[in-house]
This record gives sequence, C-alpha cells and structure tokens, in this order.
Amino acid sequence: MKHDRHELTFQTTTRRELINITERVRQCVRQSGVNHGLVLVNAMHITASVFINDDESGLHHDYEMWLETLAPEKPYDRYRHNTYEDNADAHLKRTIMGREVVVAITDGDLDFGPWEQIFYGEFDGKRTKRVLVKIIGE
Repeated sequence: MKHDRHELTFQTTTRRELINITERVRQCVRQSGVNHGLVLVNAMHITASVFINDDESGLHHDYEMWLETLAPEKPYDRYRHNTYEDNADAHLKRTIMGREVVVAITDGDLDFGPWEQIFYGEFDGKRTKRVLVKIIGE
C-alpha cells in the first residue's frame, strides 16, 4: 500500500473566506501515484473547515448568512471565550462545518458525484493557514 502526505497553505486576506481547493487536492492525488484508495483532507486549524459542496456564489452567500445567524461575530462580549481573543464565533462555525472530508480515489482521480467540490472554509483569517492532504491506497 502506498501513502503520501501534502500540506496546502493559504494566506487569507479576509476574516472569512471559502476557497475551492479541489484542483490542488487532485494534483496531490496525481503526484501520489495512488490509483485506488482514499484521500483525507483536513483543516489544521481549529477555526477553519474542510467540506464538500457545490461551487456556486449564491450558496456561498447563503453559507455566510446562515453561519452568521447561528454564531454571529459581534458583539464580541457575548462569548465567554473572547476574553483575550475575538474568535469564539469562528470556533463555533468550524464545529458546524466540520473538520475534514474523505474522498474515494478511483482510476487515479477523485471519485465525486455531480457538482461536488472540496472547500477550505476560513472563519478567522488574515494569516497563513494549512490543510493536510493524506493519501492512502494502491
């Protein structure tokens, strides 16, 4: 069995961003030489997420509105965590959106359903962040 490990890095420019990382993950799979197996893609930060959905701007807007309704950024003093940081909402948003995804690899490529894409969701950005891509298979 083969295994391979990659790290993707991002320099986010705003506090919250959704970044389509599908092609970067696909490149990692191709470089690994694994034809049949699994790829794990996970955020390496507690205020970020990796998830699968459609790459559609209206949906991205809906995520922003929905997450902000569930865990609004402000007022900062509504959260007990915000005694020396102001990112309690980002921790909660990450919990809602999830930490990682696992995707099947078939014939050397990501085995997706229609419209599926992999996204990195940043909820406390403006700094360098990382994603782990771990590939196993044959």
